[in-house]
Amino acid sequence: MGSKILPQWASKPCAMGIDEAGRGPVLGPMVYGCLYCAQSYLKTLATLSFADSKTLKEEKREELFEALKTNDSIGWAVDVIDPRELSAKMLKKNKINLNEISHDSAMGLIDRVLKMGVLLTEVYIDTVGDAGKYEMKLSRNFPSIKFVVAKKADSLYPVVSGASIVAKVTRDRALREWVLDETAENMKRDFGSGYPGDPQTKAWLEDHKHRIFGFPTLVRFSWGTCNSYFKDIAQVLWDSDNSDEDGGGGKNSNGKRQLKLSNVGFTSSKRGSEEIESSGKGRCRFFQARKLEHLTNF
Repeated sequence: MGSKILPQWASKPCAMGIDEAGRGPVLGPMVYGCLYCAQSYLKTLATLSFADSKTLKEEKREELFEALKTNDSIGWAVDVIDPRELSAKMLKKNKINLNEISHDSAMGLIDRVLKMGVLLTEVYIDTVGDAGKYEMKLSRNFPSIKFVVAKKADSLYPVVSGASIVAKVTRDRALREWVLDETAENMKRDFGSGYPGDPQTKAWLEDHKHRIFGFPTLVRFSWGTCNSYFKDIAQVLWDSDNSDEDGGGGKNSNGKRQLKLSNVGFTSSKRGSEEIESSGKGRCRFFQARKLEHLTNF
């Protein structure tokens, strides 16, 4: 984000561009970026060599990003969506798809800049899903703003091109500086671009899968790409599984042997009725689904 003190031009009619980086990769965060300036500055903005970030080399993107950060006539902001957040939202009971996540991120940036006191009157944005429906959704939430939702907006409007550079450089830096949560000795950082078709990314996924724990948290495990890596995945038998309660001997409905968590070092110090309560055995599905437990001490 630029200076915390609101510049004078921000109280005049302003335009904003919004774009994302990292929608398709199976690794790392998705980043939404915005760039905004006074409408009177748009002609000058068009002379600053901004272009769709995908058409520029990394060195040029970095150079342009550093230039716009020091330009007092431009403001910018980013929303970095962690891969764990993406997977959690896409796999939760009431699933949130990638388009909805994208819409929420874009609207969050608009809301953030408005609350700073910037007089946004126009917003240009690359379409996600149906352009007409997206435009209606944006207009309902921000009726005082004129929206232009278009395919390839990052190559049509310099203000969106600038936003694409903000998003792309931010994601690239996030990947370069990513701190792997996992501490296994064989963890490596040579994961390539993160796109499913990248041979280096494919090799990294193959080398870093785990039969029980899946992938490192850098991976968006909700991506269909991940499924093909788990043909030999261990099927875990949870304490509250019906097959265990019914004395199923550790086999699933297909007759396959399942792995008990206690066999890989996960044990509980609790015993008796307290353990039964915490595991979910013998409780109604209503309480299990909502993770409700019986408490005797407060």
